[in-house]
Amino acid sequence: MNTNPRIALIGECMIELQHRADGSLQQSFGGDTLNTAVYLRRELGAIGSVDYVTALGDDSFSDAMCRQWADEGLGLERVQRLPGRLPGLYCIQTDAGGERKFLYWRNEAAVRECFTTPAAEPILAALPGYDVVYLSGITLAVIGEVGRERLLLALIEARRRGAKVVFDNNYRPRLWASVEAARAAYRPVLAEVDIALLTEDDEQALFGFADSEQVFAAYPEIAEVVLKRGANECLIRCNAEHFAVPALKVERVVDTTAAGDSFSAAYVASRLKGGSPAEAALAGHRLASRVIQVPGALIPR
Repeated sequence: MNTNPRIALIGECMIELQHRADGSLQQSFGGDTLNTAVYLRRELGAIGSVDYVTALGDDSFSDAMCRQWADEGLGLERVQRLPGRLPGLYCIQTDAGGERKFLYWRNEAAVRECFTTPAAEPILAALPGYDVVYLSGITLAVIGEVGRERLLLALIEARRRGAKVVFDNNYRPRLWASVEAARAAYRPVLAEVDIALLTEDDEQALFGFADSEQVFAAYPEIAEVVLKRGANECLIRCNAEHFAVPALKVERVVDTTAAGDSFSAAYVASRLKGGSPAEAALAGHRLASRVIQVPGALIPR
């Protein structure tokens, strides 16, 4: 293991509104890769560095995000601040069983220009210098076609220099013009992935795979494929070996927001610290089981 890994996570953080039973709203911040970045930083402890790569506005909410990220120990050097722009916003509504529904306002979010501005040039040039580069399907959706093309070139160069690319599929149909457009964006990125953290339901919705066997068969070139299956056991294929790791049961699910994000963070942290795939999956289940018992994406430290 690299004892001081440099990790970059790419994506979007939004203003989060948590809808409470009494009708009130609690404001915080969240986004899939940001959630993973925070939990990864916590899980790694004093090991390595974790930078977040995104674009924000020059407003007070963006200021507050940066303060919170710095307080969590995230590096902000790759965060662009675009004058006159704003971050996106979403509201979480949860039912009695803890299942969530999201309402989004993100069409004008600053992150859509993350890799199209002149300020993006040094950021893209810096990405191949990291040991791990992490992104998601939501990242691909929000950065747009030009951003995807430029990011893909950086990922190819990063791997050429020895970096590991980690990808969480996180498919959200509403972010894409069509399922065909999403497939066209995912496929070239999946060809450059070293660790794929895939949610089974998303794979079925995006590519129509009927079962886990079809998912694994679709990615023979990816060295490590982790199939997340909610409350069921996760399935792993790593260098031709297969593992099944049961999830941890909890008595009461409060909010499933960031369950997959936190699993991914603990999984990657464990692997970076020398854990086996099975040990990493157990760490992922352990953290996710804590997260789903607390409202919101980020639980208190």
